[in-house]
Amino acid sequence: MKQISILTFIMSCFAFTAYSQNVKGRVVNELNQPLEAAYIYNQTSESHAHTLENGVFVIANTKLGDSLRIGLLGYKTRIITLESIEHLNFILEEKAFQLDEMVITEELNTVSTISRLDLNVTPVNSTQEVLRKVPGLFIGQHAGGGKAEQLFLRGFDIDHGTDVSISVDGMPVNMVSHAHGQGYSDLHFVIPETVNKIDFGKGGYYAQEGDFNTAGYVNFKTKDYLKESEVSFSVGQFNTMRTVGLFNLLEDTKNQNAYVALEYINTDGPFESPQNFNRLNLFGKYVMFSPENDKLILTASHFTSRWDASGQIPQREVDNGNISRFGAIDDTEGGQTERTNLNVTFDKYIDDHTSLSANAFYSHYAFELYSNFTFFLEDPINGDQIYQKEDRNIFGVNTAITHTTYLGDTELTLTSGIGLRHDISDDVELSRTLNRSTTLENIQLGDINQTNIDAFVNAEFEFGKFKVAPALRLDYFKFMYNDALQSNYQTLAETKTIVSPKLNFYYNAQDNLQLYLKSGIGFHSNDTRVVVANGGEDILPRSYGADLGSVWKPFPKLVVNSALWYLFLEQEFVYVGDAGIVEPSGKTRRYGLDLGLRYQLTDWLFLDTDATLTNARSVDDPDGENYIPLAPDFTLIGGLSVDDLNGFSGGLRFRYLDDRAANEDNSIVAEGYMVTDFNVNYKLNNITFGFAIENLFDVDWNETQFATESRLQNEAQSVEEIHFTPGTPFFLKGTVSYRF
Repeated sequence: MKQISILTFIMSCFAFTAYSQNVKGRVVNELNQPLEAAYIYNQTSESHAHTLENGVFVIANTKLGDSLRIGLLGYKTRIITLESIEHLNFILEEKAFQLDEMVITEELNTVSTISRLDLNVTPVNSTQEVLRKVPGLFIGQHAGGGKAEQLFLRGFDIDHGTDVSISVDGMPVNMVSHAHGQGYSDLHFVIPETVNKIDFGKGGYYAQEGDFNTAGYVNFKTKDYLKESEVSFSVGQFNTMRTVGLFNLLEDTKNQNAYVALEYINTDGPFESPQNFNRLNLFGKYVMFSPENDKLILTASHFTSRWDASGQIPQREVDNGNISRFGAIDDTEGGQTERTNLNVTFDKYIDDHTSLSANAFYSHYAFELYSNFTFFLEDPINGDQIYQKEDRNIFGVNTAITHTTYLGDTELTLTSGIGLRHDISDDVELSRTLNRSTTLENIQLGDINQTNIDAFVNAEFEFGKFKVAPALRLDYFKFMYNDALQSNYQTLAETKTIVSPKLNFYYNAQDNLQLYLKSGIGFHSNDTRVVVANGGEDILPRSYGADLGSVWKPFPKLVVNSALWYLFLEQEFVYVGDAGIVEPSGKTRRYGLDLGLRYQLTDWLFLDTDATLTNARSVDDPDGENYIPLAPDFTLIGGLSVDDLNGFSGGLRFRYLDDRAANEDNSIVAEGYMVTDFNVNYKLNNITFGFAIENLFDVDWNETQFATESRLQNEAQSVEEIHFTPGTPFFLKGTVSYRF
């Protein structure tokens, strides 16, 4: 019997050696944390695979004796000869990023890889810097630091998020039917030091992205663990102070991670009327891996903020010397907001070919904002101050199942899922107020219920170097509004279903060159109050777009990405300041060129730049009167970064925005600007000292600008001209951090 058992074992080994099969393993770092998107390449059979979020991979057509190469940018590549198929656990050692080690055909997502490089080389310490990590995305703050930033991308003035979908760990950031603006995206609840990865894509070509994904999407993912605990303290001009703490709670606990983070900020800003801004962020995360490598994540966060603001000021008052660039006409603007989030994420490894990812979330959100855009245009006695308020609860769930199989020699990856988002917004208010204390008139007041149910399927057919990815997305919406200003109770309701097909092609021409053609239909929803008032017309205006682009490494340490693109929208949204709502303004088309590069000059010196050239016009208006207000036609960002040069790190960065039309006939121009920032840090053992300068050359620049008709109290006639919020002048701050 013993001889038979030995013979059986020998024959089994021979059979495995002779015949290839699927081999499963796991890739982790030196802290035994799983590594996602690591590349496993069988140099014998030329089969390949990538790791999932739990670090697990399954590689086909593999047998004993084959040579496997395991790599991930930022880690030392390993080459091993397969001597066993049991309990494969590969450890990759972390190292400095080296662009010459990046093989484009090995990357699961080159865009995500580039963002990892940017985050590693130039870490962020503000939510503004987090958003600026998306190439070509410009932001502008115009209400005291507490209001969501105004966004610009690919020839869009996106307001606060109408045409870009933003999420964090699977939770939506965009607010539908918001009191201030459709798609309002306040990202200030994210502590920048907790951001681990930024996944983004431009255009509406992605089946898992739904509402607001027209110009693009941005998904932020927070860290699953901390390498070290850290506390930091920053002080700067304008009574600015920031303190951050990140604390590891489960050191050396196998298959479990937990940490908490907190952030507190206060500043008066450079304005003559102090902003009195303060913000408190709390964040906690727990991660657990089961023996089967299933992954459970629990996150909770709370954020609260309040501020005063000087608002937008008319250019004429600065020109005539009545106020300075940092003065105010009405300095009683400002507001307060808070958000509480609970999120549960579950990733399950079902079998060698199938995985499940799901998350369920709840958010409570409150918002109050006082603004005055037109001063005394509507009310020459009390002024035109408005008040916007809402209290919102959001419930949602997202699921996705990914299955990989083979149709002959063709690898097929199918990803499908369903999702639900339900918003309950009570007492959504727009009122005219006086001095931030007296309500003069209710303009809008009511309750909004909005539901979005979605389903999608995405297929990827891989024919060697060629990949075809057709996809289809289905969205159902239910809009309900109860107007509290009506004497009779009535629920106004509308429903709408939309189908969004996508079709993408990828071709790996060489190891250093990938070509792609992306196409698809996207959409953004309209405000519920507009939907029911218009009897269901223009509920979900579509976008039609295409990208023809490449990712190319002409030299070992140079990566160039480029794209020619076109985008047509059935409807554009324009924010109407004096009414505090968004209105449709017709069809638009945009086309342009994106160009970016990353170049590693030495082991420690990096150069990056991203440019976008755009032509954006309204379709229905005659030439010369068809400009899209505030749509950027040229943007350029870039800089030099030093990464760990004998303890030093830092960089010099710039951003340039060209002059652009502020109204439809270009008779009013929003002035462009170029702003340069500088920072340097020195690490001494566990302590890091640093200082940063915003606006190094102290240029006068306007962070946000609008062509607005306004009237001052002493004016007989109104004037339409540029109203602006000044950009930060020379601003110095210092930071001390301690890791333990």
